[in-house]
Amino acid sequence: EMLLNATTRRDLSGKVIGVMAVCLDITDRKVAEEEKTRVAESLQNFIYTVNAPMWGVDIAGIVNEWNQRAAAITGFSREEALGQNLVEKFVTEEYRASVRKVIDGALNGQEARNFELPVFTRDLDQVDMILNVTPRRDVDGKIVGVIGSGEDITETKMVMEEQTRVAQELEALIDCANAVIFGIDANGTVNEWNKKAAEITGFSSHEVLGRNLVQDFITEEHRASLKRMFDGALNGREAANFEFPLFTKEKKRVEMLLNATTRRDL
Repeated sequence: EMLLNATTRRDLSGKVIGVMAVCLDITDRKVAEEEKTRVAESLQNFIYTVNAPMWGVDIAGIVNEWNQRAAAITGFSREEALGQNLVEKFVTEEYRASVRKVIDGALNGQEARNFELPVFTRDLDQVDMILNVTPRRDVDGKIVGVIGSGEDITETKMVMEEQTRVAQELEALIDCANAVIFGIDANGTVNEWNKKAAEITGFSSHEVLGRNLVQDFITEEHRASLKRMFDGALNGREAANFEFPLFTKEKKRVEMLLNATTRRDL
């Protein structure tokens, strides 16, 4: 591949007598340019088809990338998104300042990771996103915009919120139940002590939480048997109708019938 510059050749009187040609071999340069174009097209195709929402803005915050997944999640097509101001068009007013701050930071070379952002779709449904934002540079390394990739965590967040709600309801049920309910961790340390337990024993939850149940609240003669029962429950062997005496703060003996259930995490 040659690059040609042709110049008219004249005699002393100015009459055209020929052409002077200078050629430059640009084979390697053209190969490099074609490779650069191929890589750019491959990257463009990757951005467009990857199974995660991706978008890009220029230095003015105008959308210049909007892939298929972003379109599917938001309901706004690529054609509708391109040319729009990302913050003004797709971010609710209460979050605009924080999103602008992240984008401005990326335009100054500061990446942002795991930035949580609620985005509203065409149908005004809220989609919770986790975003990673990075500067976009030209071939000379100059920042020309921002590229963002995300993950839709709406369902995950709903599950976590539901788990929190159930845990709070269970906590309230335990605390208000008309029966003594207590809990210990794997070390035998009290981590649950409901109102009924406080009422019967005279020990408030503040006095009990963090203390060893068997060592601090069970008489010596019954410690070994109760510890065996708790150890069994901690190994998955639940116990029912286990009778033992419990002494109150006023040293009054209270006969208890205990059911012990293994407590597990998620």
